[in-house]
Amino acid sequence: MATQPYQPKPGDTPNTESYVEVTRDDLPLHCPLERMRLWDSHPRVYLPIEDTRSEICPYCGTRFVLVD
Repeated sequence: MATQPYQPKPGDTPNTESYVEVTRDDLPLHCPLERMRLWDSHPRVYLPIEDTRSEICPYCGTRFVLVD
């Protein structure tokens, strides 16, 4: 089941989405992503998703899942 990547919506606050699907184009993965409404909501942290295919941001709890 393919879903659209997270796209900010008017009124979004940081980390409105707690589940984000990413592709290899998003690597190296870091949170927050530039496309998030408040990309500076917490310090940037890089997440090693290539091997695990799923990572959780230690700051905000957003789950990232790598899809092909």
